[in-house]
Amino acid sequence: MKVLIVGSGGREHAIAWKVAQSPKVDKIYCAPGNAGISEVAECVNIGAMEFDKLTAFAKEENIDLTVIGMDEPLVGGIVDAFEAEGLKVFGPCKNAAILEGSKAFSKDLMKKYHIPTAEYETFHTPEQALEYLRHSKYPIVVKADGLALGKGALICNTKEEAEDAVKTLMLDKQFGDAGATIVVEEFLIGREVSVLSFVDGHTIKIMTSAQDHKRAKDNDEGLNTGGMGTFSPSPFYTEEINSFCKEHVYQKTVDAMAAEGREFKGIIFFGLILTEQGPKVLEYNARFGDPETQVVLPRMKNDIVEVFQACMEGTLNKIDLQFEDNAAVCVVLASDGYPEHYDKGYKITGLEQFQNKEGYYVFHAGTKLDGSDIVTNGGRVLGVVAKGENLKAARENAYEATKLVCFDNKYMRTDIGKAIDEV
Repeated sequence: MKVLIVGSGGREHAIAWKVAQSPKVDKIYCAPGNAGISEVAECVNIGAMEFDKLTAFAKEENIDLTVIGMDEPLVGGIVDAFEAEGLKVFGPCKNAAILEGSKAFSKDLMKKYHIPTAEYETFHTPEQALEYLRHSKYPIVVKADGLALGKGALICNTKEEAEDAVKTLMLDKQFGDAGATIVVEEFLIGREVSVLSFVDGHTIKIMTSAQDHKRAKDNDEGLNTGGMGTFSPSPFYTEEINSFCKEHVYQKTVDAMAAEGREFKGIIFFGLILTEQGPKVLEYNARFGDPETQVVLPRMKNDIVEVFQACMEGTLNKIDLQFEDNAAVCVVLASDGYPEHYDKGYKITGLEQFQNKEGYYVFHAGTKLDGSDIVTNGGRVLGVVAKGENLKAARENAYEATKLVCFDNKYMRTDIGKAIDEV
């Protein structure tokens, strides 16, 4: 069969790599892709939001399955566009992708169906928000309602910081229409854990857990980024927590969406925080996480195409989802200066050393071909991943592997997975 993957980051590279292992697949395309993805797929110069061009390409090439990696096209209705043309596509429809597309919707859903989350209020005008903040407890979290590149949640320690956050989102419109509505919620304390799941509308199958590092600098300092590294599984996600979430979070979310007439088929990403009062949902995403996917999929035993098909056909209950009894760590190699100002176009060397190196992977996030050279083309450039028999071994392997790759303004955190030393 022929498969088309939509996206261009490290997540899409990991998906393409996993899809390429399926005996069902003869040919993979990726739109628009990147230099690393081009090693396992034919890259097509079509943007992720060019729905008409993508559907036309899928029809012209007789694509059997399209997999959507990114949030923006899902929230924008790309699945509906493909299905309207009779094309098979993996991902939630627009009315289900709102689970990620609107923080206000997801918070109201959790409140209505008694899914544990932070206390919150929603505001449509800055005047309402500012009045509320005058009497609030701090710290507090101010969130853009819509998609904001993972940077729309602002932790505010004082009333003045919260007022600045409202100004940034609602008046300065730093994230455009995403900040037209905001959610203000209580600040929760605890470890954050990411749990990905496959969903077929009714059945949910939980993948192995992972833990991301969002801040740009060591010791969780610096600005929020798209993610500087991750590890899997999370030692803090215990069997007790898993049992609680299965009863109070996972299936309840799927059932709630179905009850609302928004049947969800695809990936639900649960962003959890483990508080003293128990696990609570910080956020939902309607697709694979980045860089969580880079440590979850290398540990997955199943043929991912079979799982995609089961989600689409409503037969996920027949899938025995399995993961290796080991660990994986991903260290992101970024351009120095990310997430603010950084230079691009530097030649990358050493990538060939990962070929046929079992248990080691390098997933491209921001790269492109420049003649015969692969050069940097983004803030997050590469995700260097290594497996190990346990998290400490995987962490050592991953950091050793980062030495294999060089480019001029290479930057990385040195403490990815350091929290596992506390376990």
